[in-house]
Amino acid sequence: MLTAAAVAVTIALAALACWFVVEGKLYDQVRNDLARAPYDVMSNWRLGRSPVQVAECDTTAAGAVEKAQATAAKLESTTGGTGTPGPRPGAAGPWNVQLLSESGDVCAPLSSPYKAFKIEPSDVDATTLGWHKATYRDGSYVDGTPAMVRQSSWTGTLVDADGKTTTGTFVMLTAVPVTSVHESLQQLALVLLGVAAVGVIGAGATGRVVARSALKPVDDLTDAVEHIARTEEVGTTIPVHGKDEIARLSTSFNSMSTALLNSRERQTRLIADAGHELRTPLTSLRTNVDLLIRSDETGRALPPATRQKLLGSMKAQMQELTVLIGDLLQLSRPDSPRPGGSPAVVAFHEIVDRAVERGRLRGPGLRFEVSVEPWYVRGDAAALERAVVNLLDNAVKYSPPGGTVAVELRQGRLVVRDHGPGIPADELPYVFDRFWRSPSSRQLPGSGLGLSIVAQTVRETDGEVALGPAPDGGAGTQATMRLPGRSDRP
Repeated sequence: MLTAAAVAVTIALAALACWFVVEGKLYDQVRNDLARAPYDVMSNWRLGRSPVQVAECDTTAAGAVEKAQATAAKLESTTGGTGTPGPRPGAAGPWNVQLLSESGDVCAPLSSPYKAFKIEPSDVDATTLGWHKATYRDGSYVDGTPAMVRQSSWTGTLVDADGKTTTGTFVMLTAVPVTSVHESLQQLALVLLGVAAVGVIGAGATGRVVARSALKPVDDLTDAVEHIARTEEVGTTIPVHGKDEIARLSTSFNSMSTALLNSRERQTRLIADAGHELRTPLTSLRTNVDLLIRSDETGRALPPATRQKLLGSMKAQMQELTVLIGDLLQLSRPDSPRPGGSPAVVAFHEIVDRAVERGRLRGPGLRFEVSVEPWYVRGDAAALERAVVNLLDNAVKYSPPGGTVAVELRQGRLVVRDHGPGIPADELPYVFDRFWRSPSSRQLPGSGLGLSIVAQTVRETDGEVALGPAPDGGAGTQATMRLPGRSDRP
């Protein structure tokens, strides 16, 4: 509808402009013809060579023309068809001429064609115009035929059939019918109206077809959104065609739907894995608590050593459960940086020093070789310290008694090297997956979330992390973390 309305307005304006231009051109042509008429028909009057032959003047144009016709017929019969006495212009063109005296009498020259047109009161004022100056007005013949009238003045002598002469200034009125102009304009209006109607109908139909075709992807997108809202089945996509705005919208929707599907799958997997990992310590706690309750209910007290061992096991399981919940909370944060501006600048070397001190407490029998250079990065200090502590925890956990853990920070590259058993090559692709644990280390404490937290924290800081065998071919594993930054504080 909007397209049809816009086309209709455009066509209407174009048609009106065309009609007015043609109208102006046609009437300009009529004015040019009227301007040439006095020179072509009455040039001898202007030169004043002899009086102008007229019939007896009358108070009305119809009466003057009727007398002119009668006088011309009488003169033609008396002269044997050779013409009237004195100079008389012949009929030239479709013009009709009438002379108007200052008293208001109308005189018709003895020239054909004879056809009277109406005199207006304003025509008397044309005596002041002069021969070369003229005005034009819309008029009509006495029979109602539309005409254009040229008004100018002429000074000369008129002589009637009785030989009476009249000298003075007369208003020369030259008229020409404009019926053909009116008919042409009417035909043009009908043609433009038909073209406009066809254009509007065609534009409306074409616009409807184009709109339905162009908006088909939007309909598909709407159906997909309604389907997702109704069934909650994320991951639904629609086909993409072309590279226009609709195609971009469809591509963006497909990306959003796929991202939602991946997010739901990660959430489902996290819940399932978390439930599986939480079940083990909770089951152990429940078993120990049931044992203590049964002991109290039956009156058979457990040996002090056994009771102390149960309480110690429950404490360790509570600590493991606390660590697991903390890891889950850490992983529940979004991967993208939180809103509120860019992260603050932190001293990464100080974070590494604090993490090493915590590592010394967790591995009192190990030797730490530390080489740290200043390095400043943008990020969350607490998250970065948690990530470094997790790397050091792995190194402490797998280092042999009395072993060495090497920590080096140089130009934003943190290296943590232990001398433990290492990681098999076929297990390296999975070390950063959530809840993944090597089959050889399942008897050791841990939830399999530490390296996942490291990977997430490094991604949030636009860095890189990798885990692999020792580069010198010796025993152990080397973890490498690269963070963008600079050696001096910005």
